Amino acid sequence: MTKTRYKKRDINTLIIFAQQGDIKALEELIRRVQKNIFTMFSYLTNKRQDVADLTQEALLKMAKGIEKLKDPKKFKPWLNQIVTNLFYDYIKKHGKEKQIEPDENKLLEIKDKIGCEPGEKCLFSEMEKLIKAALLSLPENLRIVIILREYEGLSYEDISRITNTTLGTVKSRISRARLKLQEELREFI
Repeated sequence: MTKTRYKKRDINTLIIFAQQGDIKALEELIRRVQKNIFTMFSYLTNKRQDVADLTQEALLKMAKGIEKLKDPKKFKPWLNQIVTNLFYDYIKKHGKEKQIEPDENKLLEIKDKIGCEPGEKCLFSEMEKLIKAALLSLPENLRIVIILREYEGLSYEDISRITNTTLGTVKSRISRARLKLQEELREFI
């Protein structure tokens, strides 16, 4: 099969082919998910080199473990489990990250830029920076659940399984994370 044909395949087909040892299918699968994994880790930690290392490690674990995935439809929660476990291991290894205190002058500077610079792309970029800073200021247990819910679109049940917590705890953490984010971003939105 040519490389172009893999690009046209749906993700479930790629998973099945990868499970059967098709390297080209695995390469296409990695290509499709790597940006998403990198983005997730970038919202979980602010150390760029660690984000790249964690992304690479997650992709490696995915590639090595793809044969063990029983149901291709459960790929997304399975992959998010890998990302979550790697993040928890990272936290254990590096200790609790210092809470990031947003620099008020920087936030005001960004706010001024938003009002002064034309173009939606610039506005989106600046808002993205604000949101990322707000996410990074959350405690790890709130940060992971809000990212799994809002960025990955996982159900409360899937998040509960991935984080190994009760459904009530997941709902509570997501609610607290949303409130903290609203509080953090209230002057910008």
